[in-house]
Amino acid sequence: MAFRARGWRSPPPPPLLLLLLWVTGQAAPVAGLGLDTELQIERRFVPDECPRTVRSGDFVRYHYVGTFPDGQKFDSSYDRDSTFNVFVGKGQLIAGMDQALVGMCVNERRFVKIPPKLAYGSEGVSGVIPPDSVLHFDVLLMDIWNSEDQVQVHTYFTPPSCPRTIQVSDFVRYHYNGTFLDGTLFDSSHNRMKTYDTYVGIGWLIPGMDKGLLGMCVGEKRIITIPPFLAYGEDGDGKDIPGQASLVFDVALLDLHNPKDGISIENKVVPENCERRSQSGDFLRYHYNGTLLDGTFFDSSYSRNRTFDTYIGQGYVIAGMDEGLLGVCIGEKRRIVVPPHLGYGEEGRGNIPGSAVLVFDIHVIDFHNPSDSISIISHYKPPDCSVLSKKGDYLKYHYNASLLDGTLLDSTWNLGKTYNIVLGSGQVVLGMDMGLREMCVGEKRTVVVPPHLGYGEAGVDGEVPGSAVLVFDIELLELVAGLPEGYMFIWNGEVSPNLFEEIDKDGNGEVLLEEFSEYIHAQVASGKGKLAPGFDADMIVKNMFTNQDRNGDGKVTAEEFKLKDQEAKHDEL
Repeated sequence: MAFRARGWRSPPPPPLLLLLLWVTGQAAPVAGLGLDTELQIERRFVPDECPRTVRSGDFVRYHYVGTFPDGQKFDSSYDRDSTFNVFVGKGQLIAGMDQALVGMCVNERRFVKIPPKLAYGSEGVSGVIPPDSVLHFDVLLMDIWNSEDQVQVHTYFTPPSCPRTIQVSDFVRYHYNGTFLDGTLFDSSHNRMKTYDTYVGIGWLIPGMDKGLLGMCVGEKRIITIPPFLAYGEDGDGKDIPGQASLVFDVALLDLHNPKDGISIENKVVPENCERRSQSGDFLRYHYNGTLLDGTFFDSSYSRNRTFDTYIGQGYVIAGMDEGLLGVCIGEKRRIVVPPHLGYGEEGRGNIPGSAVLVFDIHVIDFHNPSDSISIISHYKPPDCSVLSKKGDYLKYHYNASLLDGTLLDSTWNLGKTYNIVLGSGQVVLGMDMGLREMCVGEKRTVVVPPHLGYGEAGVDGEVPGSAVLVFDIELLELVAGLPEGYMFIWNGEVSPNLFEEIDKDGNGEVLLEEFSEYIHAQVASGKGKLAPGFDADMIVKNMFTNQDRNGDGKVTAEEFKLKDQEAKHDEL
């Protein structure tokens, strides 16, 4: 409520007390009315709190029942379903009522006996009030204000931190309960489960609320009391608020921004070593807690146990976050406050209300750029570092694998055994393969592998997060030189011109797998030949035999048998 509204309704019939405007003169009491010659007031209920009492010149709204001494009713505001509204002490009431109302509190109930000389005197009111009548009034005061009143503000809760207060032209979101001075509820945003959202100080609200909200902090709670001439005036709102009603708003401010606001950034933790800061086009992995300005939680990557992964500066996230993630370091923690025009706007999304300021507490886990290659930092090289690893070499090494934030993923040291591969054979991710090249035995290095050269967007379920940058701390322990590219077996000396005959020991012109395998292994054992290191020897020999067995009949003839230089497409011999 508290917005401008204009309504009109026809005025109720004039209550009897207004008839005094045409009744003048007083007469002595009529015989038979007893000693009721003075004004008598009985305070039947007085509220515990009475911050203000009626004074002459105040405007009041009250209910009453008017009866004669015998109990016969002659008038009641309740029957009209409308309070009686009038200035006190300005001659608008019979003299007895003018006096009886002075000193009353809102919600106070008084029983008043008014003698004729302070009521309608010897003339009475034709057909309603006999001459010289004593009148009884049961009065309940509902409202009180004065034309000199201003908006009253009572703050009953102030948050510990108040970095900003409401100014003219700010946009606010707040909850409220709206009551009359007697405590009767006429409206509540809580009942609608939706905040009231509005600009302040530009005429979108009743003047009293425009003024009463100024200076509030997010999280503050205050009571704003507004006289009717700064609210809905003589006419009320035509629905729930009667004319000349003072209004009381119990307000809790949830949100505050200005359309000119940009994002705000508060650095919580910045690592001492920050070799690189994020730029537009980078891909980030970060954790976050998302809250509204009043602290209401709406989302968290921690609750999903998974980072939020996105490109920045390219419109993949809301504009405020796109901007707020620029310039971060790996490991940095910062708070990003995003106004709604850089967040989810007037409509909101999901459990984020429209026009909400968003607060993101983020922790940057890692970032990279799609154009990144691996990076290598060598920590130690032995004095003799002349033999360097190359494609085809068989390597034995130890490693620790971790994420950029230091989270350990795997370690051969913990397992107590080396990791063994043939370099360039696809046995490790491409970035690791690249990082192991040109390394000598005894060397220690760190290899940083971006995800497109690691495990990509998918990662390894339960082990490596998707799109994660990997850090390998490596120590090379052993290197066995590989064969020239394209070879799985080579001769260490001259090849016998009678090679087929030497393999075909029984001289039947056919070589079986057993004969072929026995011969090759014998050459390796004597040092005359060498198989490619790091692979299953029997499998290599079997593949060599299969390549020589052109027709696939399980034996090799002299016509089928060829050396590599005789037919380049085969790797054997």
